[in-house]
Amino acid sequence: MNKTPMTLDDFLTRFTLQPPQPITQSLPTRRAAVLVPIVARQAPGLLLTRRADSLRTHAGQVAFPGGVMDPTDHSLIFTALRETQEELAIPPSCVRVVGTLPNVTSSTGFQVTPIVGIIPDNLRYHANKDEVAAVFEMPLQEALRPGRYSPLDIHREGIQHRVWLSWFEEYFIWGMTAGIIRQLSQQISGGTAMRN
Repeated sequence: MNKTPMTLDDFLTRFTLQPPQPITQSLPTRRAAVLVPIVARQAPGLLLTRRADSLRTHAGQVAFPGGVMDPTDHSLIFTALRETQEELAIPPSCVRVVGTLPNVTSSTGFQVTPIVGIIPDNLRYHANKDEVAAVFEMPLQEALRPGRYSPLDIHREGIQHRVWLSWFEEYFIWGMTAGIIRQLSQQISGGTAMRN
């Protein structure tokens, strides 16, 4: 892999020059959105959370801020920004949305749209303790290294699903979150996996 540090400009150029590929399979009608927050600094970071252990679904898992689209939300971008404010107290006005990734299906049956946004490096996060147990940042260049994700094939209701797994420090990143990061990595590398 190229050892030159990735800058925010490098990321934005690669991201905007590689539009996401359309999804061809049918997706659930229940909608949700997550924010994929890129921290704007010389060596950009990727902001992630660990969900509270008390939550009914995905308790304790590493995730992006986000959630279900409310009937009053006028767009999925609005949903992602609203949920990010509720979970981390990041004002929507502080997020520069730069695009989306292909929709993914959650294990709970939602069609989830990842919204990629740039946030300032001087924001102070105030995690909502009812929803978020921890907030951490991973170097973007490391997060986007595909070799760090290992595949695991699972069988559910007679259908094989591939999930991706990785560790960062004490955080176990897997499932939809790891899949979204891996998709972002493939998009900025032109759709082909970058070398380890």
